[in-house]
Amino acid sequence: MTIVVVASGPMFNGRAVEASGEFLDAALDEVAGQGYANVMSNLNASIQNPTPYYETQVTVDRAGSDRVVHDRDVIYGPWLEGTGSRNSPETSFRGYRSFRRAAALLDKQALELSEHVLQRYLPRMR
Repeated sequence: MTIVVVASGPMFNGRAVEASGEFLDAALDEVAGQGYANVMSNLNASIQNPTPYYETQVTVDRAGSDRVVHDRDVIYGPWLEGTGSRNSPETSFRGYRSFRRAAALLDKQALELSEHVLQRYLPRMR
């Protein structure tokens, strides 16, 4: 008696692995895009007399397999964030904390954003 097992489908032909890699990339892009939107929203709500320069420097870049939202190391960025040496208890300006508030909000949003992106890739994984 001979038993023949035929393995077929997305798990065995590589489609699921390929789709999961593409999903991860798309989810990272989506979450980073939302992080950027959160930072910009915070800046727009906080800065009373905005000049466009700082906001045009905020960007999303790939760092290896990660995504990073940053201000291209604008020299006064730490002061605006409230982490610079000039944001001491003696000064009245404590910073906007735009990036830190955006990150805290993004922690709450990331799972839902990723699940939404996953729906586009699930059919290819079945």
